[in-house]
Amino acid sequence: MEYVYGALLLNAAGKPIDEKALSGVLTAAGVSADAARVKALIASLEGVNLAEVLAKAETFAAPAAPAPAEKKDAKSEKKEEEKKEEKGVSEEEAAEGLSALFG
Repeated sequence: MEYVYGALLLNAAGKPIDEKALSGVLTAAGVSADAARVKALIASLEGVNLAEVLAKAETFAAPAAPAPAEKKDAKSEKKEEEKKEEKGVSEEEAAEGLSALFG
C-alpha cells in the first residue's frame, strides 16, 4: 500500500510518477523501496489518469446500523426460560454428586 500511497502523493503534488520520484517518496517515508515493486506499479499506472479515476471512485460510507432484533412476547420468553431450567441439574442433584466425592 505504501507504493500506491506514494504514487497518489506524487499525483496530488502534480509531480510525474516515475521510478526515481516514487523511490524518493518511499525512502523519505522510511520505507526501503523494492525496485521490482516500484517498476511494477509504474508499469500498471502507465496510461492511467489518476485524477479521473479518483473523481469516479465511489466514496466509502459507514456501514449501516444493524436492524433491531425482533421483540419477543413475554410469554415466549418465559417458555424459553422454563425450558432452560428444565434441562439443567437441580441443586439437590448437584449436592448429591459432590457428597459422593468426599465419601
